[in-house]
Amino acid sequence: MEFAPHNRLEEVLTLAASEPAHRPEFFSELLEATVYVLGHSEEDDASGESSLQAGNGLQLQHWEKPDGHSAIPFFSSLEALQLAVTDEQAFLALPVRTLFDLTRGATLFLNPKLPYGKEFLPQEIEHLLSGEGSSLVQQHILDGGTELKIGIPAEMPAQMIDSLTQLFSKHRNVKRAFLAQIQEPDDDQPHLLIGLDADGDDLEALIQAAGSVATDTQPDDRPIDLCLVSNEQAGISHFLIRHTTPFYERKWGSFLREFKGSGQA
Repeated sequence: MEFAPHNRLEEVLTLAASEPAHRPEFFSELLEATVYVLGHSEEDDASGESSLQAGNGLQLQHWEKPDGHSAIPFFSSLEALQLAVTDEQAFLALPVRTLFDLTRGATLFLNPKLPYGKEFLPQEIEHLLSGEGSSLVQQHILDGGTELKIGIPAEMPAQMIDSLTQLFSKHRNVKRAFLAQIQEPDDDQPHLLIGLDADGDDLEALIQAAGSVATDTQPDDRPIDLCLVSNEQAGISHFLIRHTTPFYERKWGSFLREFKGSGQA
């Protein structure tokens, strides 16, 4: 499926997918954008498009992912919506800040089924709405009683990211992958850290494969750490999930359905 950008948000989205340097601009453009979400308010117009009025009820559709969890889809343009949804559906045009505020606690997905998109977890949405930005440059965390300095590399290893992306695309159990740098108190300089959000029974083999690819493509001879991340864990997991953007996210195909009993956001 070809995807031609129709606005500045879509332009920086396609750039940010492969180059982290564009991600701050992407988040800035996103928060000022008006997007399109499948659903309806109590007062729809004849064209199928709605605008939200104060006091109106709001019904938003959810898409179910292969892992059984749901996300609210939203789209960066009408053209993007029409690529993802082939049958006639009611939709609303909403400012992103309004959409995020109305759906607090839910997972949202920008441009699902399209070549370029992004999942937004509840904690990331809260962070964006708080005005703190999309990521932190550096943070001190406690992990197992040891204070670690963790942050984002000034220069991302492009070859490593490309090779790891190709590897992870072959493993359906890899949901997301993050890259940061970490420094322990006794280290002279930080080294790279790869965080994997994955499930399944072959995680050890996956970690070994990722470690081999990372070692073969690293830009210098510093050690590389790998770890599994989880939404429920503090420390390293919290930093990677909340304060960084994954360099790899699994695309998911899903079927459209109204959530019974939870369609109102």
